[in-house]
Amino acid sequence: MSASVNETENLATRILDRVEELIHIAERDTKPLELDPLRSELFELFVTANGAGYTREDSDPDLTAEGLCRILGSRWGLAGATRSAIESSGRIPPEHLSKMRLMWSVMRMWMEWTYAWDRWREFHQEEPDEK
Repeated sequence: MSASVNETENLATRILDRVEELIHIAERDTKPLELDPLRSELFELFVTANGAGYTREDSDPDLTAEGLCRILGSRWGLAGATRSAIESSGRIPPEHLSKMRLMWSVMRMWMEWTYAWDRWREFHQEEPDEK
């Protein structure tokens, strides 16, 4: 594996690990991710991911909002928990539901930031000088 591939994977893993850590902090402290300092840290991670090109739809690694959801959901076994809940009682265990809610908060912010970031130039172009 080349050094640049390793660096890419290491950066993506560090971003994902820190996003996951912030979610755990929010869950432990029962604090919303949408408030600082968690929101600011998440935004910095988004800026890093975006700058590395990981938030584009065709990126590899995929750190779009959907990619984050897929990876974190897999780490936490949420798909299996959801499947089991549907097959049995229809209720998702509270610990999984809490993680899902926090992950949805991250996804929503990540999608909003992606949308705003992608449209920045459209709304901040300099007006041509009128002569």
